[in-house]
Amino acid sequence: MRNLIFGINVTLDGCCDHTKGYPNEEVHEYFTNLMQEVDLVVYGRKTYELMVPFWPDMASNKSGQTKAMNDFAQKFDAIGKLVFSRTLNSVEDRNTRLASAGLREEILKLKQEEGKKIMTGGVDLPSQLIELGLVDEFVVVIHPMLAGEGRRLLDGSNLREMLKLDLVESKVFESGHVALRYLKP
Repeated sequence: MRNLIFGINVTLDGCCDHTKGYPNEEVHEYFTNLMQEVDLVVYGRKTYELMVPFWPDMASNKSGQTKAMNDFAQKFDAIGKLVFSRTLNSVEDRNTRLASAGLREEILKLKQEEGKKIMTGGVDLPSQLIELGLVDEFVVVIHPMLAGEGRRLLDGSNLREMLKLDLVESKVFESGHVALRYLKP
Protein backbone atom coordinates (compact mmCIF):
# COMPACT_ATOMS: atom_id res chain seq x y z
CA MET A 1 0.00 0.00 0.00
CA ARG A 2 1.29 3.46 -0.93
CA ASN A 3 1.81 5.98 1.88
CA LEU A 4 0.47 9.51 1.76
CA ILE A 5 2.95 12.17 2.96
CA PHE A 6 1.89 15.62 4.14
CA GLY A 7 4.78 18.03 3.61
CA ILE A 8 4.66 21.62 4.84
CA ASN A 9 6.85 24.61 5.64
CA VAL A 10 5.90 26.44 8.86
CA THR A 11 7.32 29.23 10.93
CA LEU A 12 8.14 28.61 14.58
CA ASP A 13 4.72 30.01 15.55
CA GLY A 14 2.91 27.60 13.21
CA CYS A 15 2.26 29.94 10.29
CA CYS A 16 2.13 28.15 6.95
CA ASP A 17 1.23 31.12 4.76
CA HIS A 18 3.29 30.81 1.56
CA THR A 19 4.39 34.44 1.86
CA LYS A 20 6.01 33.81 5.25
CA GLY A 21 9.21 31.91 5.93
CA TYR A 22 12.22 31.79 3.69
CA PRO A 23 13.02 28.57 1.91
CA ASN A 24 16.69 28.44 1.03
CA GLU A 25 19.11 26.15 -0.78
CA GLU A 26 19.02 23.55 2.02
CA VAL A 27 15.22 23.49 2.22
CA HIS A 28 14.84 23.17 -1.55
CA GLU A 29 17.40 20.34 -1.59
CA TYR A 30 15.55 18.61 1.26
CA PHE A 31 12.21 18.73 -0.56
CA THR A 32 13.84 17.68 -3.85
CA ASN A 33 15.25 14.61 -2.10
CA LEU A 34 11.87 13.90 -0.50
CA MET A 35 10.24 14.09 -3.94
CA GLN A 36 12.48 11.19 -5.04
CA GLU A 37 10.15 8.97 -2.96
CA VAL A 38 7.04 10.35 -4.68
CA ASP A 39 5.40 9.90 -8.06
CA LEU A 40 2.19 11.85 -7.42
CA VAL A 41 1.29 15.07 -5.59
CA VAL A 42 -2.27 15.80 -4.55
CA TYR A 43 -3.46 19.37 -4.11
CA GLY A 44 -6.54 21.45 -3.69
CA ARG A 45 -7.10 24.23 -6.20
CA LYS A 46 -5.48 27.01 -4.16
CA THR A 47 -2.20 25.18 -3.58
CA TYR A 48 -2.17 23.86 -7.13
CA GLU A 49 -2.50 27.39 -8.49
CA LEU A 50 0.39 28.53 -6.26
CA MET A 51 2.60 25.72 -7.56
CA VAL A 52 1.55 25.63 -11.23
CA PRO A 53 2.63 27.33 -13.49
CA PHE A 54 5.35 28.76 -11.17
CA TRP A 55 7.50 25.59 -10.85
CA PRO A 56 6.90 24.17 -14.36
CA ASP A 57 7.82 27.57 -15.85
CA MET A 58 10.99 27.61 -13.76
CA ALA A 59 11.77 24.06 -14.90
CA SER A 60 11.48 24.99 -18.57
CA ASN A 61 13.42 28.26 -18.24
CA LYS A 62 15.88 27.15 -15.54
CA SER A 63 15.11 30.56 -14.07
CA GLY A 64 15.52 29.73 -10.38
CA GLN A 65 17.76 31.90 -8.25
CA THR A 66 19.71 28.82 -7.16
CA LYS A 67 20.62 25.39 -8.46
CA ALA A 68 18.47 23.85 -5.72
CA MET A 69 15.41 25.78 -6.91
CA ASN A 70 15.98 24.62 -10.49
CA ASP A 71 16.47 21.01 -9.33
CA PHE A 72 13.24 21.13 -7.33
CA ALA A 73 11.42 22.67 -10.30
CA GLN A 74 12.64 19.86 -12.59
CA LYS A 75 11.53 17.17 -10.15
CA PHE A 76 8.18 18.82 -9.47
CA ASP A 77 7.47 19.27 -13.17
CA ALA A 78 8.20 15.62 -13.95
CA ILE A 79 5.81 13.98 -11.49
CA GLY A 80 2.06 13.51 -11.72
CA LYS A 81 -0.37 15.88 -10.07
CA LEU A 82 -3.98 15.35 -9.01
CA VAL A 83 -6.17 18.35 -8.19
CA PHE A 84 -9.36 18.37 -6.17
CA SER A 85 -11.49 21.35 -7.16
CA ARG A 86 -15.12 22.34 -7.33
CA THR A 87 -14.37 25.28 -9.63
CA LEU A 88 -11.75 24.11 -12.15
CA ASN A 89 -13.09 22.46 -15.30
CA SER A 90 -9.70 21.77 -16.82
CA VAL A 91 -5.97 21.97 -16.14
CA GLU A 92 -3.25 22.91 -18.60
CA ASP A 93 -0.23 21.25 -17.00
CA ARG A 94 0.72 18.13 -18.96
CA ASN A 95 1.17 15.96 -15.84
CA THR A 96 -1.99 17.08 -14.06
CA ARG A 97 -5.48 15.69 -13.93
CA LEU A 98 -8.60 16.65 -12.01
CA ALA A 99 -9.95 14.22 -9.43
CA SER A 100 -13.05 12.43 -10.65
CA ALA A 101 -14.22 10.87 -7.36
CA GLY A 102 -14.72 12.09 -3.83
CA LEU A 103 -11.67 12.78 -1.68
CA ARG A 104 -11.80 9.64 0.48
CA GLU A 105 -12.62 7.31 -2.41
CA GLU A 106 -9.97 8.75 -4.72
CA ILE A 107 -7.17 8.62 -2.13
CA LEU A 108 -8.05 5.10 -1.00
CA LYS A 109 -7.99 3.97 -4.64
CA LEU A 110 -4.62 5.68 -5.25
CA LYS A 111 -3.13 4.09 -2.14
CA GLN A 112 -3.99 0.63 -3.54
CA GLU A 113 -2.29 1.30 -6.89
CA GLU A 114 1.29 0.39 -7.68
CA GLY A 115 3.79 3.18 -7.44
CA LYS A 116 5.83 5.35 -5.16
CA LYS A 117 4.44 7.41 -2.30
CA ILE A 118 1.87 10.17 -2.72
CA MET A 119 2.48 13.65 -1.33
CA THR A 120 0.16 16.49 -0.40
CA GLY A 121 0.73 20.04 0.75
CA GLY A 122 -1.15 23.18 1.56
CA VAL A 123 -3.69 23.63 4.32
CA ASP A 124 -7.32 22.93 3.42
CA LEU A 125 -7.03 19.64 1.55
CA PRO A 126 -4.39 18.13 3.88
CA SER A 127 -6.54 19.09 6.88
CA GLN A 128 -9.40 17.11 5.37
CA LEU A 129 -7.08 14.17 4.62
CA ILE A 130 -5.80 14.20 8.20
CA GLU A 131 -9.35 14.31 9.56
CA LEU A 132 -10.17 11.28 7.38
CA GLY A 133 -7.15 9.42 8.78
CA LEU A 134 -5.55 9.08 5.34
CA VAL A 135 -2.18 10.76 5.99
CA ASP A 136 0.57 8.28 6.91
CA GLU A 137 3.63 10.52 7.13
CA PHE A 138 4.13 14.11 8.23
CA VAL A 139 7.13 16.15 7.11
CA VAL A 140 7.32 19.57 8.74
CA VAL A 141 10.13 22.00 7.95
CA ILE A 142 10.25 24.68 10.63
CA HIS A 143 11.61 28.06 9.60
CA PRO A 144 13.57 29.88 12.32
CA MET A 145 11.30 32.88 12.59
CA LEU A 146 8.06 34.12 14.10
CA ALA A 147 5.56 35.36 11.52
CA GLY A 148 3.06 36.75 14.00
CA GLU A 149 0.25 36.51 11.44
CA GLY A 150 -1.06 34.35 8.63
CA ARG A 151 -2.70 30.97 8.26
CA ARG A 152 -1.85 28.44 10.91
CA LEU A 153 -1.17 24.77 10.44
CA LEU A 154 -4.40 22.74 10.68
CA ASP A 155 -6.40 25.85 11.57
CA GLY A 156 -10.06 24.92 11.91
CA SER A 157 -9.40 21.17 11.73
CA ASN A 158 -11.69 18.91 13.68
CA LEU A 159 -9.80 15.79 14.70
CA ARG A 160 -12.00 13.21 16.38
CA GLU A 161 -9.16 12.25 18.66
CA MET A 162 -5.56 13.20 19.28
CA LEU A 163 -3.17 11.67 16.76
CA LYS A 164 0.11 10.51 18.31
CA LEU A 165 3.00 10.29 15.86
CA ASP A 166 6.41 8.61 15.92
CA LEU A 167 9.46 10.75 15.09
CA VAL A 168 11.54 8.85 12.52
CA GLU A 169 13.88 11.58 11.25
CA SER A 170 15.11 15.01 12.24
CA LYS A 171 17.56 17.24 10.47
CA VAL A 172 18.93 20.60 11.55
CA PHE A 173 20.15 22.78 8.70
CA GLU A 174 23.03 25.26 8.97
CA SER A 175 20.47 28.03 8.38
CA GLY A 176 18.57 27.06 11.55
CA HIS A 177 15.69 25.41 9.68
CA VAL A 178 14.65 22.06 11.18
CA ALA A 179 13.04 19.19 9.27
CA LEU A 180 10.97 16.73 11.27
CA ARG A 181 9.51 13.53 9.83
CA TYR A 182 6.82 11.57 11.65
CA LEU A 183 4.97 8.36 10.89
CA LYS A 184 1.50 7.45 12.01
CA PRO A 185 1.87 4.26 14.10
